[in-house]
Amino acid sequence: MQFKSLGSSGIQVSEVCLGTMTWGIQNTQQDADAQLTQALDAQVNFIDTAEMYPVPPNQETYGDTERIIGDWLRRNSAQRGDVVLMTKIAGNGLNYIRNGRAISGETVTQAISESLHRLHTDYIDVYQLHWPNRMSPHFAKHWPNRVLPSKTDVAAEKQTMAGIVRALGEAINAGKIRHWGLSDDTPWGIQTYINLCDELNVPRPVSIQNEFSLLHAKDWPYVIETCAFENVAYLPWSPLASGALSGKYLNGNRPKGSRWTLAQRMGLFRDTPETQRAVAEYIGLANAWNITPSQLALAWCKQIDGVTSTIIGATTQAQLNENLAAFEITLTSEQMQRVLDVFKRYPAPF
Repeated sequence: MQFKSLGSSGIQVSEVCLGTMTWGIQNTQQDADAQLTQALDAQVNFIDTAEMYPVPPNQETYGDTERIIGDWLRRNSAQRGDVVLMTKIAGNGLNYIRNGRAISGETVTQAISESLHRLHTDYIDVYQLHWPNRMSPHFAKHWPNRVLPSKTDVAAEKQTMAGIVRALGEAINAGKIRHWGLSDDTPWGIQTYINLCDELNVPRPVSIQNEFSLLHAKDWPYVIETCAFENVAYLPWSPLASGALSGKYLNGNRPKGSRWTLAQRMGLFRDTPETQRAVAEYIGLANAWNITPSQLALAWCKQIDGVTSTIIGATTQAQLNENLAAFEITLTSEQMQRVLDVFKRYPAPF
């Protein structure tokens, strides 16, 4: 396992981050325990979760993933120092979480306390803002005029962001969180938060996690350049495009118990004819190279300059083994070019 610096935090994290969003719906406590053991045995020291999880999010299971991790931490407290644990505050739009309120200094303080309680820990290594209060170009909103930046009240946005930064600074000073980061944000969001941190004498964000894969690489190069230049770790989530790049959904297939058989908050927006064609071509390359389609997608993601650690998830131990093995694969320059040839034909399939 290779390790990299987590932005400006001084922490070394594995190039694999174990995602947990299926724990509580598709996976049980027993499954989670097994995955944690398996990941730690493979020297993975980086774990990502969120108060909103598991997904698809709903009121009945809200917070259950944190509770599952907390149950493991309660029984394995001696290993708390062995893991770098990230969680996130949910943003606006979910009425059952703080009445759907936007992220603010007040909600950050409340949410941190509640996450600490569910996680059975005294501190969170990296506390993240799950998505911006303003509408941002994520979840298929990156197409022209889906987001209207000219309609944003920038002054009001910055004022709220300043309150968030102050609350994060107070939580760091109190020892409740050690670092903080972003999720589903943009170069403007990163830079504005950095400026506010410098102005308010609060530590800068150390990371951002955004969706990034062979089917959705819109962060290249602008977000990733910002991260590299400002020492903010870039953490891709959904590197398999919600499982599409595994090939299991090809030709309309819906394996029993798979994520695409569940209700989706944002719909199946990744399932397009162009996605199907792109996946079929990537499968052809993987087959020719005697690796699985998932391993091809993950190995490619690992080799993108500026990527710090890739967030992977699995519902079975076999899937987790397959995904972990991808990080032992190095694609040759010729193979990377072959992948790029396909990518150029399908640069934005959804």
